[in-house]
Amino acid sequence: MSHKKLEFEIRKADKEDAPKILELVKALSVYERLDHTVSATVELFQKNGFGEHPYFHTLLADTPKNGRAQTVGFALYFFTFSTFTGKPTLYLEDLFVKPEFRGNGIGKQLLIELANIACAKDCARMEWAVLDWNRPSIQFYESIGAKPMSDWTVFRLEGLEIKKLAKTSK
Repeated sequence: MSHKKLEFEIRKADKEDAPKILELVKALSVYERLDHTVSATVELFQKNGFGEHPYFHTLLADTPKNGRAQTVGFALYFFTFSTFTGKPTLYLEDLFVKPEFRGNGIGKQLLIELANIACAKDCARMEWAVLDWNRPSIQFYESIGAKPMSDWTVFRLEGLEIKKLAKTSK
């Protein structure tokens, strides 16, 4: 018995979608076992993701449910710059599809849309991080030709450490 593929569409998020973005971020944080770290709010997403100079952009995956669209996945990204290539890099901060909607090509279509954006912006690279225990995602990324950058270590400063460094005298 074959089952019908789920219909969905990918679209750019707008300011009114901030509650949906937060809902998906919270669902992702549960999946990644990091829900205790989420402090984002609808207001912060509205302030920082929309307007004249947004810090990030979001693609949403919607599927019809009882005649109404249901948002089931997202890709949140922004642009960095590679000094070695002299070109921008599309950095994928988060990609997530609700578990019950996986296997329908939504994640791959989100990546295809991002690749199209990267091509349009003449990006030299697309980059993202994945937790080392997340084998399903790693296998998925490798299946599309992505390669792990095992020779790099990610560093992070947060809150108090940033303030402490900022107050360091010259």
